[in-house]
Amino acid sequence: MRPAKPVARRPVVRPVAADEAPDGPPCPACGTPNLAERQFCRRCAAPLRTREQSAALPWWRTVWPFRRRVRGGSGRALRRTLLVLVVAGLLLAGFLFFPLGRYVFEDVRDKLGGTAEISPTGVDASASVPGHPAKAAIDSLTNRYWGAPELGASLTASFRTPFRLVGVVVYTGVSKEPREFRRGARPTRAELIVTTKDDKVHKKTVTFNDKPGKQETRLGISDVVSVRLVLREATGQGEGRPIAVGEIEYFKRT
Repeated sequence: MRPAKPVARRPVVRPVAADEAPDGPPCPACGTPNLAERQFCRRCAAPLRTREQSAALPWWRTVWPFRRRVRGGSGRALRRTLLVLVVAGLLLAGFLFFPLGRYVFEDVRDKLGGTAEISPTGVDASASVPGHPAKAAIDSLTNRYWGAPELGASLTASFRTPFRLVGVVVYTGVSKEPREFRRGARPTRAELIVTTKDDKVHKKTVTFNDKPGKQETRLGISDVVSVRLVLREATGQGEGRPIAVGEIEYFKRT
């Protein structure tokens, strides 16, 4: 006899269990109701309980050393100490470097800005020879001059309104003509003493070339109220030869 062919088992239909109560929490993904104790959806297996998202950190917590989230109070004292040290360092740096920063800022403005001549409201000399008064040094004429009888004499120009002094131009000698220039005495070194409205005094030594023409000195002093020129050295002195200063011009920043 030939062996019989194997017959596959017929599928057994199992009874479907009763559906869960539809009043449970719905799935956030498909909306199927689920029992309260379930962790995953019975239909799509999506997690039913999502973790709470932590609040976003403020911007200053994203900067080292505050960017690391710590537990409890660990590291809090260190962060506070570092913050206090940083603030103290910034305040100290500002106190030390503010004058330097202000000087650099004003110097850049002097170089980029324009200048204009400013006339003093008054001029006075500690000494002068007859016929060559102090006013001859600010009359815009270089063939008239202030004649100082000796070294140490000074010429002081005063100003009614404080201003930013950016430069002083001095014409030495009795004339701009080379031949006439050599016939008179002329200063070769002087001292500029600048006084501001808060009574601060700035001193600068100036050396003049022994030739006719303007001698320019760059300055950068704010709130100037007076400028005094003191003669320290001269050449060409002799009997009847006063030390001649033909003209002094003062320039402000515009």
